[in-house]
Amino acid sequence: MKEPDNHPEPANDTTAPAASFRTYWRLFWSTFYISAFTVGGGFVIIPLLKKKFADELHWIDEQEMVDLAAIAQSAPGALAVNASMLVGYRVAKVPGMLISIVATILPPLILLAVISAFYDILRGNVIVAAVLKGMAAGVAAVIADVVIDLGRKEVGKKDPLAIVIMLTAFCVTCFTNVNVALVVLSCILIGIARVLLARRRKPGGGESAS
Repeated sequence: MKEPDNHPEPANDTTAPAASFRTYWRLFWSTFYISAFTVGGGFVIIPLLKKKFADELHWIDEQEMVDLAAIAQSAPGALAVNASMLVGYRVAKVPGMLISIVATILPPLILLAVISAFYDILRGNVIVAAVLKGMAAGVAAVIADVVIDLGRKEVGKKDPLAIVIMLTAFCVTCFTNVNVALVVLSCILIGIARVLLARRRKPGGGESAS
């Protein structure tokens, strides 16, 4: 069996191949520096994970990244940690999940410790305030990029129901005060209902052989 390199064998088999130290280290370092530059909320980490693990390393494909992002958003807890944990598990099972969790929480932990130590000096600094404003603009651009990218792919599938769900969820989130959790839950229920109806419509799909 070949040792996994830049393109490890997918970890979705029942007996996943053992990952090498190089794979673990690359997973740790990639997740660490992605977390270090995830400023402005958990949504920012999604395009960074996609560009690194799907576009560059090809450890997961784009559709898997979309699915993992949806699961991370639906699950309780911090989105950045959830997304990194799922990607780590997809790449290297439980060891990859643990490595990704540690790598994701270390940068903010270190940064907050430094800020806490010098808080009185930094809070009134004009340069720090200007940096934060610039970062806010950059974060908005990154989020817009991933929204347009993923939205274009969904439209490209020419699935009318998916397009309607996407546009409806967008409008409800932007123009009403409905809780985002309810929007996500509604989309999940619609997806489940769609799969069940599709299986029932298939010949013999609704009945099991006895």
